[in-house]
Amino acid sequence: MHITHATVPGIGTVHHLHTREGDRLAVIVSRSGQHSLVLYDRTDPDTPAHTVELDQQEADQLADLLHSRPLTDRLSEIERRLASLVAEARP
Repeated sequence: MHITHATVPGIGTVHHLHTREGDRLAVIVSRSGQHSLVLYDRTDPDTPAHTVELDQQEADQLADLLHSRPLTDRLSEIERRLASLVAEARP
């Protein structure tokens, strides 16, 4: 995936993504914390086909789903490793 970033004055940051399959989308993060997912039409890559507005909580939930492993699973693994290290360090 190819990703480019740009700051849009007065708006926030836009991240343009181009997938291996040729799809194009953008993630717009506004200064207010609002997130927008913009999906572009394959036949006209400069025309947005659909926009999805997400609040901060929705954006966090979507980001968690897109991780290879959910955040709770990764935190649990870190806690297990930490407990193991603490147990090994004790005489």
